[in-house]
Amino acid sequence: MSVAGELTVRSIRKAFGGVKAVDDVSFFVNPGEMVAIIGPNGAGKSTCFNMLGGQITPDAGEIRFDGHLINGLGPSKIWRLGIGRTFQITATFPSMSVRENLQMVLLSHHRKLGSSWRPAPSYFLDQADHLLDRTGLRAQARRPCGVLSYGDLKRLDLAMALGNSPRLLLMDEPTAGMAPTERIAMMKLVRTLMESERVSILFTEHDMDVVFGHADRVIVLNRGQVIASGVPTAIREEKLVQDVYLGGGTMYGAA
Repeated sequence: MSVAGELTVRSIRKAFGGVKAVDDVSFFVNPGEMVAIIGPNGAGKSTCFNMLGGQITPDAGEIRFDGHLINGLGPSKIWRLGIGRTFQITATFPSMSVRENLQMVLLSHHRKLGSSWRPAPSYFLDQADHLLDRTGLRAQARRPCGVLSYGDLKRLDLAMALGNSPRLLLMDEPTAGMAPTERIAMMKLVRTLMESERVSILFTEHDMDVVFGHADRVIVLNRGQVIASGVPTAIREEKLVQDVYLGGGTMYGAA
């Protein structure tokens, strides 16, 4: 069984023209920890996530995963180091079944794509079904992805992200577009998987109930910089955070 991975980010920067999207950002994720990154629109969350996932190269600073420098590595190399990712907008093959989508991930993970004359659906059935069981999708295994509900697509996205047995999982707004009851169920599932699969989690989220109800620690970005970091109870009381979100009002039920 894998051991959850440690992420260390030191003074990363990224500018687009004259706009500093991420400006001297540092933070960490401990093994087995669930950390949320929050901030208003334009705070730098997506740019930061894309640097961690290899879609964007930092202009400066360093990103280390279990001590290994991953700056400048492409998404596939970062994926093979044990960093998985889900996306705000799910990406599946609509005409393929739920199980076949997972098998495609497993074929890639085991470097079997294009290496055999055997039909792709004959590979890794047990592993695919294990992921279906873990994410509550076994009953949907034969259904084409194009007919799934949005909540089931988000769970499939999670199952696919687990296909390479990651030690760190980056989740970009895992509950976006879901109904309140689906959000609760999704985050309970994520917490269960984090503990059973021994994976660290870093996620972005706009729903503050999700953040304060599930994160072990919260990092707050604004205008490309970290303005606060700490446990949820402390972040809720942080005046600067309240000013950023609500113009000085009390934040999301805090006393």
